[in-house]
Amino acid sequence: MQISEHTALVTGGASGLGEAVVRHFHQAGANVVLVDLSAKRGHALQEELGERSQFIPADVSEEEGLQKAVRMGVEKFGAIHIAVCCAGIGPPKRVLGKEGPMALDLFSHVIQVNLIGTFNTVRLAAEAMATNPLESDGQRGVIVMTSSVAAFEGQVGQAAYSASKGGIISMTLPMAREFAALGIRVMTIAPGLFDTPLMAGLPEETRISLGKQVPFPNRLGRPREFAQLVGDVIANPMLNGEVIRLDGAIRMAPR
Repeated sequence: MQISEHTALVTGGASGLGEAVVRHFHQAGANVVLVDLSAKRGHALQEELGERSQFIPADVSEEEGLQKAVRMGVEKFGAIHIAVCCAGIGPPKRVLGKEGPMALDLFSHVIQVNLIGTFNTVRLAAEAMATNPLESDGQRGVIVMTSSVAAFEGQVGQAAYSASKGGIISMTLPMAREFAALGIRVMTIAPGLFDTPLMAGLPEETRISLGKQVPFPNRLGRPREFAQLVGDVIANPMLNGEVIRLDGAIRMAPR
């Protein structure tokens, strides 16, 4: 599937990995519907990109906002062909800390945003894609979800985050099998340590130290490299039902 002259829905699209995907798509000639909680960043990005973009403020874990985003994409641009799920949170918290057990609400919130929010995006985007005319290679759409290497090697304090990202991986193949009859592919990318706004808030020496944990290249990943892989996934019709680690060969230590 080509990116140019198609329409992409990107959640978490106003910062970090999501913003890099939005910019990559827009530069490649796509229309982009970006969804994010931050109205300030979202509106600023829409204003910068211009008419082939549309920002919708929404919480991915809630139905109404995502329905509006999908509907807006179809009404304004004619269809949704691509969906990329980048919205997520990851507050570190031990299951049993000095103050006692982790609050159940915190665990539930991480699952609600990361896992249920991704599912919510996929189900609504797939519904819209199912009505698209078949393209020459039999495709109607492509969905790319974002997991994490924490799904495989979760560190101390990442029980909730790892559970949410592991759930995304577990959904990948069943969804790809279900949507195959519709001509919709489903893939997941599991990034490692990337230079996102979360990392930017750390001291410089800490960021450098984290980057040195990556075997090669010996640095933090760049969001544009994530966006590049998303574009490659969309372009290659044989990529379906699989999880790709994008991590420079890192295997996370317990701490």
